Amino acid sequence: ILILAGAASLLFLMERPPICTCGRVALWGAVGPAQSQMLADWYSASHVVHGLLFYFALWLVARRWPVERRFTGALLVEAAWEVAENTPLVIDRYREATAALGYTGDSIVNSMSDIAMMAAGFLAARKLPVWASVALVGLLELVPLIVIRDNLTLNLWMLLAPNESVRSWQGGL
Repeated sequence: ILILAGAASLLFLMERPPICTCGRVALWGAVGPAQSQMLADWYSASHVVHGLLFYFALWLVARRWPVERRFTGALLVEAAWEVAENTPLVIDRYREATAALGYTGDSIVNSMSDIAMMAAGFLAARKLPVWASVALVGLLELVPLIVIRDNLTLNLWMLLAPNESVRSWQGGL
């Protein structure tokens, strides 16, 4: 709770809108101005993948730690990412390098939901067999790729090494 409160407070101090600037809160914000403003959107899947990957990475490097400590570490990393993701530097980078041309950052509600999605992925990885976690990552990457031509893998690729062919494909050209 303290990690979520800290992240929400920092986002508030950064003048992120608590809810969608449209004045409403909804479960789903599809592609468009309400995306990244509502509780969930197509990018929520990538935060579940974060949780699955954090569980695996922390199992590899810190398997002697109690799962509660690994979970707290994953929460800290995800909360720090949500704060960093909403800085002007990262928002501008998303606009220039990824398919998120009109991206204005997340509402605080969306950021808190993204952290909860990561937590759900982490906790799912703890209970699922490895093959099911791998299949879930594949599904959560494949569905957004087909529907909106974007996912966590493409986002990372385009943030780190933008490619005009990928950008054209994402734009439907």
